[in-house]
Amino acid sequence: MAQVSLRKLVKSYDSVLQAVKGIDLEVADEEFVVLVGPSGCGKTTTLRMVAGLEAITSGEIRIGGRVVNEVPPRDRDIAMVFQNYALYPHMSVFENIAFGLRMRHVAEADIRSRVGEAARILDIAALLERKPKALSGGQRQRVAMGRAIVRHPKLFLFDEPLSNLDAKLRAQMRTEIKKVHQTVRTTTLYVTHDQVEAMTLADRVVVMNQGRIEQLGTPADVYHRPATRFVAGFIGSPAMNFFPALVAEGDGVPVLELAGDIRLPVPPERAGGLAPWRGKRLELGLRPEHITGPHEPEPPGVARFPAEIDVTEPMGMETLIHFRVGEVLACGRLDPRLPVAAGQRMALAADLRNMHLIDPESGRVL
Repeated sequence: MAQVSLRKLVKSYDSVLQAVKGIDLEVADEEFVVLVGPSGCGKTTTLRMVAGLEAITSGEIRIGGRVVNEVPPRDRDIAMVFQNYALYPHMSVFENIAFGLRMRHVAEADIRSRVGEAARILDIAALLERKPKALSGGQRQRVAMGRAIVRHPKLFLFDEPLSNLDAKLRAQMRTEIKKVHQTVRTTTLYVTHDQVEAMTLADRVVVMNQGRIEQLGTPADVYHRPATRFVAGFIGSPAMNFFPALVAEGDGVPVLELAGDIRLPVPPERAGGLAPWRGKRLELGLRPEHITGPHEPEPPGVARFPAEIDVTEPMGMETLIHFRVGEVLACGRLDPRLPVAAGQRMALAADLRNMHLIDPESGRVL
């Protein structure tokens, strides 16, 4: 079994700078957990502490039930895949994958069996005699993964392994990594700053910010039910729109007043708990897919408002539009068949059934 447990984990570099601020995390056996967040949030430092490459300041790390705070990296039974592949240029693909096994004096027959199985899983069997310089970026990353797989470790650690690849290859390698995990059910901790990678790969996502865990949950949880404004704005592409809004009264129901005399009635199912906020300001969060063209007839909970289009971005399957509400530059998604042009005024539809109301002082989603 290879559960990973982090308890009150702290990393300080001096009396002022705390990179990781007492995080707690439990990773189940065979689970794929992704640490995601902006640069400097502490995700890579956390991974390096789990690997033993960074000394912890305080707290506890357990791998498979064993406390490993003072255990050197080679004895933690882990395998790590780095951003820069770290392949030996003078060795063939076979020798690169087999190198760690040879250092552990594994029998030659077992080495050949393990390397062959890893090459089959990663579809690089035809490349075993090549040197790294003869490989593409994606092929090199597969070799690095193969070197980790043959170890049969308790835990895989990935440190932004796709950041050096182009967009098309990143998408391809995301699929490959997911397929490998479905085949080789090893507990995995994966670090990335790319929220698309986090959403597509993870069983659970850990969103980090300034050395703390902002939210831990499934990809659906952090996307549809963000706990804080930071999570709401970080997860999703294009990012969520945020509008200053005054909670007012209109025809007996709560109304959100936005800049430009826009009044959006709150659906009855979302009005509960707004009474204490009457006359006060909140932030209204709406994802671009919840700002669309008008419907005929308008479904309950969807409200129209006027806007002037600043910029259009035809994407084929959709058209992104950018418009202003007061000082806020917002984004919506339209049906690509709907004719729209910059400078055009049109009615847009806000789906308030999927809105997020945020306390502007605490940043918590209500």
